[in-house]
Amino acid sequence: MENKEIYNTDTTFEELGLSENIMKAINDMGFVTPTPIQAKAIPAMREGRDIIGRSQTGTGKTMAFAIPAIEMIRASENKQNVIAIIMLPTRELAIQCCSEIRKLTKYCESIRPVEVYGGAPMDKQITRLKRANIVIGTPGRIMDHMRRRTLKLDHVRLAVLDEADEMLSMGFKEDMETILRETPQDRQTVLFSATMPPAIMSITDEFQKDPVVIETNSKKITLDNIRQTYVDVPMGRKMDALKLLLYYFDPSLSIVFCNTKKMAEDVAVALSREGFNAEALHGDLKQSQRNTVMEKFRYGATSILVATDVAARGIDVNDVEFVFNYDIPQNNEYYVHRIGRTGRVGKEGNSITICSGRRQVLELLDIVHRLRSKIEQIDIPTGDDINYRISENNISSVEEALGGGIHDRYRNMVNMLLSEGYSLFDIAAAALQMNFSEKEIKINDIKAERKQYGKNGNTDYSKIMLNIGRASRVAPNHIVASITERSLLHGSDIGKIEIYDDHSVVSVPSVSVDEVLDMMYGAKVCGRPVKASLYEEPQRRNNQQRKDHRSRKKTENDSRHRLKDKKSNNKKPSKKAAKRHG
Repeated sequence: MENKEIYNTDTTFEELGLSENIMKAINDMGFVTPTPIQAKAIPAMREGRDIIGRSQTGTGKTMAFAIPAIEMIRASENKQNVIAIIMLPTRELAIQCCSEIRKLTKYCESIRPVEVYGGAPMDKQITRLKRANIVIGTPGRIMDHMRRRTLKLDHVRLAVLDEADEMLSMGFKEDMETILRETPQDRQTVLFSATMPPAIMSITDEFQKDPVVIETNSKKITLDNIRQTYVDVPMGRKMDALKLLLYYFDPSLSIVFCNTKKMAEDVAVALSREGFNAEALHGDLKQSQRNTVMEKFRYGATSILVATDVAARGIDVNDVEFVFNYDIPQNNEYYVHRIGRTGRVGKEGNSITICSGRRQVLELLDIVHRLRSKIEQIDIPTGDDINYRISENNISSVEEALGGGIHDRYRNMVNMLLSEGYSLFDIAAAALQMNFSEKEIKINDIKAERKQYGKNGNTDYSKIMLNIGRASRVAPNHIVASITERSLLHGSDIGKIEIYDDHSVVSVPSVSVDEVLDMMYGAKVCGRPVKASLYEEPQRRNNQQRKDHRSRKKTENDSRHRLKDKKSNNKKPSKKAAKRHG
């Protein structure tokens, strides 16, 4: 890491001395000034240097290595073989990278990029690989083609590992090393990674020669244009909070991030039922489905994308207004990748993280502190806030219509109503109500739902069991303290607590029981680790035991009767009986 060099970043693409055809493509894409990573990496790569680039997603890495790769292939005498191999962690990134390279090679007929990734038909990839000179793909699928001998790397002069740390975390280390060992030793090796764990350093030590280290203040670049906020809501209220935030801010394009595929699917379904235009994007979808979902979102046919973290790295849409973290990101890198989907290309963006309880708030604040960034808490908008904001937007729409002119047909309708004795004020109010009342009705429904499940309503309780009791000298206040410390439940929210010798039974609001069980994972009471589980009522168990006992008794009695009947049938008749019947 001592070979760090700084290249001039105060430059334009014109000043980099790129070929005319590449410059035409860059102009078509609307770029004038390279990003810092591009300004540093392009000159270094053109010098033939191996590169270690520390940079986050959203900083222009693809063009940083794609432009030198294209130039290398154009200068090569043998364009019929694979000259450049680019490895990325996900299918979405492979598709995105190949699309970017195709835009850059719009006026370069000799460049033939091909993306290869799992979940797509192998035969089509094999056919396209026959003419490819630049291959972009995931390590697993690249290895598949190598085993089939449909991809040969004998002539590779450039190997790029993009998002190397993510490929490591996904278990691709051995594949990456195998692929690199199959390429010529005199190739140029370029590695981009947001972090530099020991496993990354071992790869650079083995496969790179005197690499130049290029760093950019990527965290500043990706977060400067993003207003970071969070809300703190009671457990079981996250979906209500998300709906209210979506109604209030009404973004044209937004992404909701979840930690699991199931949660992403559940959130998308819940939003769709509420009337929002939402679709899920996660690893369980077929590749064709993922492509369709992304295309609909990219062109605005879907306004809300509910995604997992793996999908986050393949989302490259410039007009995302809001990113919502429905679940707390697992670490600061995931956080940066998530909120980096907004505030792109110089535009302002917004991120809102939905927290439940002090523990989640502290996790989020720790992430933001490590990034040396700032975040502020905001309140959940009320129904009145939302309706006021909707009214403001509606007034703007009416003002725009007034400025555009009104057709005589509608003027005649107003005159007819006036002649019937209605006032002009009531006519206008009725027209506004007919046109704009739909969302306000939905907001009122949410308000009623919140009231139904609020503290002041009739709360239903469920019971959980903790595997700690009197033998551990536990008292009710210890249990209350442990639950309230890890959640937003107050002591008054917790119902009856029953403490036995080896376990305790606690009543919590039914709407929060799943979250409480989740939050109590790894908890301690009186310094002892405890496990929480749903409590099964003894009466139910006793009833079941009695039913099982009756069933067993019935089976035993039936068996005895059958045995007795069998013995009776086999028994020889007595002499008296024989005489009677004789």
